[in-house]
Amino acid sequence: MMGAVGALVTLDLPADAPALTLPWIITFGPLDDEEEWEPVVCGPYERAHALALAEAVVADEDLMAVVEPLQPHVTVAQIQGDIAAARMAAENEDVETAALDAELADTEYHDHDHGEDEDHTHEPPSVDEIRAGFARIAAKLTS
Repeated sequence: MMGAVGALVTLDLPADAPALTLPWIITFGPLDDEEEWEPVVCGPYERAHALALAEAVVADEDLMAVVEPLQPHVTVAQIQGDIAAARMAAENEDVETAALDAELADTEYHDHDHGEDEDHTHEPPSVDEIRAGFARIAAKLTS
C-alpha cells in the first residue's frame, strides 16, 4: 500500500541568483480543498535546509509545502516594487491570471477590526527600526 505524497513548490533559480543567499521560509498547508486549516509557516532557514525539511514533511503526508525566500525589505518602496513586479508577472500570464481570479473569487476575506484603544499608526517603521528588529529576531533564533 502506497502512502500519501504531498507537493513541494519552490522557485527555480539559477545557481548564481542572489535570492539563494537569503533566509528561506516554508509554508505548509492542505493539498486539497477538502481540508480547511490555517497554514503553518516555519523558518527562517538556509535554502538547502528549508528544502530538505519540506521534503521530509510532505513525503508521507497530503500536504503542500511552499519554500520561498524572505525578502528583508527595509522601505515601503522596496515592498511596493516587489508587489508591482508580481502584478506585472501575473498580467503577463493570461492563463495563470484567469485561474488566480477564479481562486480569489472563492476566497473569503476577513476584515481585522481595530479596537479604539489599539495604538496603530500608518507610518512605516524607519530603516534603522527594521534592522534593529532583524537583530532581535536573530538573537531569539540563536539563543
